[in-house]
Amino acid sequence: MEILAINLLIFLFGLCVGSFLNVLIYRLPHFLTIAGRSFCPKCKKRILWQDNIPLVSFILLGGKCRFCHSPISFQYLLVELGTGILTVFLFWFYSYNFFYLIFNLLIFYALIVVFVSDWRYQIVPDQVIYPAIGISLAKLAIFDGFRLNFFLSGFGAGLFFLILYFATFQKGMGMGDVKLAFLMGLILGFPKIILALYLSFLTGAFFGVILILVGKKRFGEHVPFGPFLCGATFISLFWGEEIIKWLTAHFF
Repeated sequence: MEILAINLLIFLFGLCVGSFLNVLIYRLPHFLTIAGRSFCPKCKKRILWQDNIPLVSFILLGGKCRFCHSPISFQYLLVELGTGILTVFLFWFYSYNFFYLIFNLLIFYALIVVFVSDWRYQIVPDQVIYPAIGISLAKLAIFDGFRLNFFLSGFGAGLFFLILYFATFQKGMGMGDVKLAFLMGLILGFPKIILALYLSFLTGAFFGVILILVGKKRFGEHVPFGPFLCGATFISLFWGEEIIKWLTAHFF
């Protein structure tokens, strides 16, 4: 019963953080200040406090604005719910060290913003990616003794994407992807960064084909790559060792 109550409190905290992340996801790509009351993107009217309760308000409003009745994007519900679940997962995974937990929560909250911002607006906000890199460097300095492995992984991944950026004449990759790849290397180190890049290209190609087949994208049209990099980072960080061992045992 006590563990259930703790999980509920952590989940509720994550929901509140997710609500704030939704503010960043909308306002940063639109070059809006993050201060001030929330408003409906359609009618621009301020959202009442009772309509701004994470998860609950979306359900009570039936997914529509109280004033103009425009549909509220499911992004808001999914980001809040996903952030709540992720917060519970990270809390127990890193419960052995409170400060290490805080560092990782901040990094993955940043990745959520990058994931959705790039998918919806094809923008990796500098206001998020640079602090995340700074936090990763601080984590390396405090907990990992500035291990060269992570720095080389970051620079190597960033350089690889920078080459792709120029090789594709800035169409296949963006500078946001270069910065994100650098962050990934700092988080994962070697060999997990190799796995993450492989998974991101694999899943990106797979979903790209699916989007073309269902008519959402045309061949040659840009597909945001940031979400696949973020997803691959999460998988590689927590299950990378097991995946690498399995691949090594079966294919090498």
